[in-house]
Amino acid sequence: MEREEIIKALKACNWVMARAAKTLGITERMIGYKIKKYKIRKGAGEEERKKKRSERSHE
Repeated sequence: MEREEIIKALKACNWVMARAAKTLGITERMIGYKIKKYKIRKGAGEEERKKKRSERSHE
């Protein structure tokens, strides 16, 4: 859940970490830590959606 919120904020801020951090009410250092912790990269949300769609289609 936290990971998705960070990705959403990053996308809304055009992947500018400082802006995304401000939007989330956390420091730039904290968002950097969380990006590393959750292994977030540009396009990360796309991969998850594709995986969920493929899982649903196999049911």
